[in-house]
Amino acid sequence: MTQIRDSRAAILRGVMNRCPSCGEGQLMQGYLKVNPVCAHCQAPLSRYPAADGPAFFTMTVMLLVLIPLFGIIWNVWRPEPATLLAVTGLITTVMTLVLLRLIKGAFIGYLWAKDEQDRGA
Repeated sequence: MTQIRDSRAAILRGVMNRCPSCGEGQLMQGYLKVNPVCAHCQAPLSRYPAADGPAFFTMTVMLLVLIPLFGIIWNVWRPEPATLLAVTGLITTVMTLVLLRLIKGAFIGYLWAKDEQDRGA
């Protein structure tokens, strides 16, 4: 019998770096390394490989943000091109690093909710 898993709760727990199963244990250690098992409920977290999914979604979001960002900065301050590149480059880098961790947590939460495990070759 399959367990019904709440996708919304699992995704929100993943965004908050919590185990999608219990919401208590940590999902990731360090920046992006997924814990093998939850320290609280022993759920096998490493069985849900995110692969390139989080990077793809992060790049998509950032590219959708980048075009208006260029326009807003250019129209408000009219900086020199090198300054525009430096400012938008810094903003893009920081936002990408923050979003990647959040999106990876959400992605793993979604995989857990749908029970999309890596079952081996």
